Amino acid sequence: MPTSRRTFAVAAVAALVLPLSACGSGGDGGGSTDASGKVEGDITFQTWNLRANFKDYFEGLIADFEKKYPDTHVKWVDQPGEGYADKISADAAGGTLPDVVNVSPDLVAPLAKAGLALDLDKAAGQYEKEYLEGAWVSHRIPGMDGTYAFPWYLNTGPLFYNKSLFEKAGLDPEQPPKTYDELFDTALEIADKTDGEVATLANVPTVEDFGRYGVPLMNKEGTAFAFNDAKGVQLLTRYKELYDAKALDPQALTATPESTGKKFLTGAVAMNPGSALDLANFKKQAPNLYKNIGITDQITSTGHVNMYVMGLMVNAQSQRKPAAVAFAHYVTDAAHQMSFAKQVAIFPSTAGSLDDPYFTKEDGTDETRVRVAAAKSLKTAVNYTPVLFSEQMKTELRNEVAKALQGKQSPKEALDNAVKACDRLLQQQG
Repeated sequence: MPTSRRTFAVAAVAALVLPLSACGSGGDGGGSTDASGKVEGDITFQTWNLRANFKDYFEGLIADFEKKYPDTHVKWVDQPGEGYADKISADAAGGTLPDVVNVSPDLVAPLAKAGLALDLDKAAGQYEKEYLEGAWVSHRIPGMDGTYAFPWYLNTGPLFYNKSLFEKAGLDPEQPPKTYDELFDTALEIADKTDGEVATLANVPTVEDFGRYGVPLMNKEGTAFAFNDAKGVQLLTRYKELYDAKALDPQALTATPESTGKKFLTGAVAMNPGSALDLANFKKQAPNLYKNIGITDQITSTGHVNMYVMGLMVNAQSQRKPAAVAFAHYVTDAAHQMSFAKQVAIFPSTAGSLDDPYFTKEDGTDETRVRVAAAKSLKTAVNYTPVLFSEQMKTELRNEVAKALQGKQSPKEALDNAVKACDRLLQQQG
C-alpha cells in the first residue's frame, strides 16, 4: 500500500457495522432520489483527516460555492483518520450523518445497503460523463443498481527498488523485473546471493495482489468470493517459496505499511510499492537510498494497475438534496480536482484531466516522472479491492495466508478456508 495513501488518510479502514435491521433495505431509505430544485439551505460536509494540511484550500472552496449559491451555507467538519469508520457507523445508526460525506468504496457499501447513500445514477446521472469510467463505477455495489458516491481523487504509484541492493546481488540495476515470474526469480536470486540477508518484498499478498495477478476475486453476481482458484493457489505457492528462501521478509506476517516502508528506507528490503509523495520522504530521510532509487511500473498480469479511489457520498435522507448534490459535484468537478491535485500528489478522477501538461510533460525530475507515469496508468486502472471486502475479511485472508507461509496448511487449504470465512462474513452483511 503506497505511503501516500496512509499519509493522506486514504487507507481503507475497518468496515462499517450497521445495525442488522438497517441491512438490505436498499434504495434510498424511502427518501426521494430527486435532487432537482433550488440550491439553498444549510448543509454539513465531512472530510477524512484533511483539515491539518488543507484548511485554506477547503475554506476557499466553500467560500466560492457560497458565493455562487448565496442562499447556501456549508458547515465543514473534519474527522481524524483513526476511527473514521466507527464515527460514520455511529452517525448512521443515530440518524446524524452529514449531508455530504468523504468515503472510500468499502465505506459506502453498508451505507448504500442501509438506504443511506443517494443513488447518483438517478439523482445526478447527467454528471457521469464528466468522470473517468473506472472511477464512476468504483462506487457501485454488487447486487444493487446505482452509483453511490461522486468519484473524487485517485492514487496509484510505481514500484520502487534499491539499485545498490540489485548490484550487490550481481543483478543489472537498470533491468528491474517486469513480470511476476521475473519478480519471483529476482527475489530468489537476491536472497541466495546475500545469504538470506536481503529480502526483496516485505508484504504478504493481499486481495488486490490476487486481483493484479489475474485471479477472479468474486463471482459475477457479487454473492461469493472466488480467489481460491488455481491461479490464486499458484500465487500463494510462489510466495511460500519466497518465504522459505527469506526472499520475503520474515516479519511480513505481522508487517504494517509503516514497518515495510521503514525496512525499505533502511535498505533491509529491495523493493516496495509507493507514490510520488514518497520521493520527497526518501530525499529527506534516506538521501543514500534516494541516490540509488530505481523506479519501475507496478507489476500486473492483467495490464491494469491498482488504483485507490476516494468519493463524496450524498446522504439519501438529507433535507437539502439539491444543495448537497450541487456541492458534492462542485468539489469533484474538473477545475477543483485539478487545483487540489496541484497541492498534493493525488490525481483527478475527471475525464480529460490526466491529459493536462501537468500530468504528461516530463521536466527531468523523478517527482514528475512518477506523476506522469502514474497518470498514464490511471486511465485504465482498476480498484481491485472488492467493494464488499471488509476489514474483517482482510484479517481472515491475512491469517490464512500466514498459516500457508508457515507450512501449517497448504496454499489451497488456506485459500479455501479464507474464501469460506469471507463468504460467511458476506452473508452477515445483510
